[in-house]
Amino acid sequence: MINYLTTFPNLRINVAEPVDAFVRYINIHYGEFFVSFKRLIGIFVGALNSGLDAIPWWILILAVAYGGGRLMNSYRKGAFFGGLLFFIGLLGYWQMMCETLSIVLAAVFFSLLIGLPIGVLLASIKRADPLIRPFLDAMQTMPTFVYMIPAVMLLGPGKVPAVLATVVYAVVPVIRLTSHGIKQVDPEVVEASRSFGASRFQTLVKVQIPQALPTIMTGINQTMMMAVAMVVTSSMIGANGLGMEVLIAINRMESGRGLSAGLSIVIIAILLDRLTQSVIRKEESQ
Repeated sequence: MINYLTTFPNLRINVAEPVDAFVRYINIHYGEFFVSFKRLIGIFVGALNSGLDAIPWWILILAVAYGGGRLMNSYRKGAFFGGLLFFIGLLGYWQMMCETLSIVLAAVFFSLLIGLPIGVLLASIKRADPLIRPFLDAMQTMPTFVYMIPAVMLLGPGKVPAVLATVVYAVVPVIRLTSHGIKQVDPEVVEASRSFGASRFQTLVKVQIPQALPTIMTGINQTMMMAVAMVVTSSMIGANGLGMEVLIAINRMESGRGLSAGLSIVIIAILLDRLTQSVIRKEESQ
């Protein structure tokens, strides 16, 4: 009797076997679909990587410097951004940077493709919010490794499961902030639009979304930052780039190598953050 009070009883719930059986079933019956899906996403990511590789290094640096200077109204800051990009090249990580950027940009693209319509849906249909919100909460709180495992089982290791896992992790902010931004539009402005004969779709496209654009851009900024934050984690399932370099450095205990690759990731995050923040400030001022 005392043993039952001090030691947890021999009661077990087997969750692993049903999940493994489900994944095997999906692989057997829908394996061809996932192979085609992986090939399609892989072509997109590969095209992004090839496009970045095809741009001469000096043109990309000048474009970042000029674009940053225009957005921030300071060509001195633009030159600093260009210098940061040049510094990554000096560290010897230019090719890896392009590879990492291709994964991040692909993940952000698919996150926006999924997140923006869902955010608009949540703002437009009140009943949808309590149904979708629990899934968003679970996606934000669930450890990334949990949904990386089925992604690898269904798609195999490589860039595609890394993009998929990054999308699941990074899509939530753009959904939440798109919905929040549209909901915060002044109801009187919406009523004025409807009173002049605009349809619900016209009001959404021409009034609500433009008014909510700074908030939506904040969501895009946060999605980018979360996508960059997944760089090292996604390297654990075969995504090459700077994250893989950090992982190799950790395994070999090469502090300098890990610091150099980590610093390059930080520079990418700073550039993406500052540039998108500049766009947000311009939208707010207008």
